[in-house]
Amino acid sequence: MAVRSSLKDTGPQARTNHRLKASTVRLMKQNIPLMIMFLPGLLFYIIFKYAPMGGIIIAFKDFNLRDGIFGSPWVGMDNFVQLFNQAQSLQIIRNSFLISILGLVVGFPMPIILAIMLNEVRKMWFKRVVQTLVYLPHFLSWVIVGGIVLSLFALESGTINRWLEGILAEPYPFMYEKVSWLFIYLGSGVWKEMGFAAIIYLAALSAIDPHLYEAGSIDGANKWQQIRHITIPGISTTIILLLILSVGKVMDVGFDQIYNLQNAVVSDIANVISLYIYQIGILRGQYSLTAAMGIFENLVGLVLILLANYIARKFNQGLW
Repeated sequence: MAVRSSLKDTGPQARTNHRLKASTVRLMKQNIPLMIMFLPGLLFYIIFKYAPMGGIIIAFKDFNLRDGIFGSPWVGMDNFVQLFNQAQSLQIIRNSFLISILGLVVGFPMPIILAIMLNEVRKMWFKRVVQTLVYLPHFLSWVIVGGIVLSLFALESGTINRWLEGILAEPYPFMYEKVSWLFIYLGSGVWKEMGFAAIIYLAALSAIDPHLYEAGSIDGANKWQQIRHITIPGISTTIILLLILSVGKVMDVGFDQIYNLQNAVVSDIANVISLYIYQIGILRGQYSLTAAMGIFENLVGLVLILLANYIARKFNQGLW
């Protein structure tokens, strides 16, 4: 029996398994430097992204700092009931959804358009200058951008209102009218981020075979026809991917921009989930209520991203 076992262990299957193990060990040793480089990013996500997920139980407790997360009493769904019984909460959810949808409709196509325009530029020095100018705002904080916006549109000292006073004899309250404030909010967001977002589309455009444009030109296609039938289909996968990810963030308006541009006069439209969490959760200490709002926000985002991916799969463009 011992002889048979020994023969079995040295059979083809055993030798194959031995080679696979040796290959795996060798591959692991070769990739040790890469794994060491990957470790800080992994630790970042574990510590700051995944570990804090345990705090969602706050939404189901009457949380207080003295008893801590695990010592605070359970209240079940009471925080959600209280949240959705407040008229303010429904208005905040509506504002967040409205601003995000408008931001998606206005802001999502702009990097695509910018990338296509830059891709058509043949003067490299001009292309580099334009790229630098449109990338630069991304690296400015919203405190700086908010200051620029206010210096342009302020009622009394704004540059634009000084010009208008010479024409209309009176300034216009850009930052205190809901419609104009919304346009300024959306426009400043597009101006700040569209240049940096265009990098992804420029990378996708560089992967398109130049011979396709040559063939189109020979067939008599003009620039618009080449963009429509070659450029856009060539980056359609990237567009769908980023669209699905953007749809998942529909309820996430963000804090920095809205905080720096909002004021009490336009609070009916500017009061969104991120401001609500800051004002009610951090300033007033109602952590359980704002945790419930945060869970609702993320659940809506999850449903939307699943729905967007389901629709994309119908066109063979889904993420999974």
